[in-house]
Amino acid sequence: MTLYVINPNSTQAVTDGIDRAIRLLRSWGYPIECLTLAEGPPGIESDAHVAGVVAPLTARMAGLTDATGFVIACFSDPGVSDLRKTHARPVIGIREAAVTDALTLGERFGVIAIGEPSVRRHLAAFDAMGVSSRLAGDRPLGLSVTDLADAARTLDRMIEVGRALCDEDGADVLIMGCAGMAQYRARIEEETGLPVVEPCQSAVAKALGRITLGLTHRTGMTHA
Repeated sequence: MTLYVINPNSTQAVTDGIDRAIRLLRSWGYPIECLTLAEGPPGIESDAHVAGVVAPLTARMAGLTDATGFVIACFSDPGVSDLRKTHARPVIGIREAAVTDALTLGERFGVIAIGEPSVRRHLAAFDAMGVSSRLAGDRPLGLSVTDLADAARTLDRMIEVGRALCDEDGADVLIMGCAGMAQYRARIEEETGLPVVEPCQSAVAKALGRITLGLTHRTGMTHA
């Protein structure tokens, strides 16, 4: 039985970064497999991208009959609510997981986003979650998902945005607002002096906890 972490974009480098980010959690001894959705766009950067990956994501999950749970590794949490209606196993979205962790690490959280369209989606989601009053700020890098592979450019910009969220917006905890940022967590913590939540790590830890405790959103089904 396996916990599947599915990257809904088609960029294998993002999946590889997720895999490295959750490596420490494999020390718990539970099988975890990271998958790339080949049918997805190179990066999920628009509302159309979010909507477009739901059907192939649903189909991919249906074929994973040995799954004990799923992590949807995109900060837009595409299809998570609907997927919970058809799967008894835990289905964890990385945005929800990251925000709930951030709320226990500080009073006001700041989000390092990819671009302006991402910020708009985040703000709507935070409002729906009822956590907008705890949001210090959500600032874009002005990069694309594929740009994140350029380590020097990305790190410099993330440090700049992280410091602005801290110094100008009053954030006392940061969230990395994209699965493709996973490799930069330690440096952002070092440069800003703030706790930094990496959403894939948060989501996998929550999924493992729910699997261990037998907790899920549906109690009337025995299998997905």
